[in-house]
Amino acid sequence: MVQGVRRLVVAGAVAGSMLVGGIGGAALYATTLAASAASPSPSPSSSSGSSTASGKFVPNEDPAHEATESAAREAQEDAGQVPTVP
Repeated sequence: MVQGVRRLVVAGAVAGSMLVGGIGGAALYATTLAASAASPSPSPSSSSGSSTASGKFVPNEDPAHEATESAAREAQEDAGQVPTVP
């Protein structure tokens, strides 16, 4: 008889913890969804200086900038590539 009561108590504890865990998980998931829906994703802008609205790379041809640039970087810019070297 005692074993039957003990099994019933353990089964109730397991079921209760699963219920509480499921409710807690659903609440956390809902807040994550609400937070991601509230914050808009960044959109590309033409103010970055390294690209236009069409997404094409536009190099910085300012003489002050060009003076500090390496030959490898300038070659990448001249080829229309986004520079990967300093």
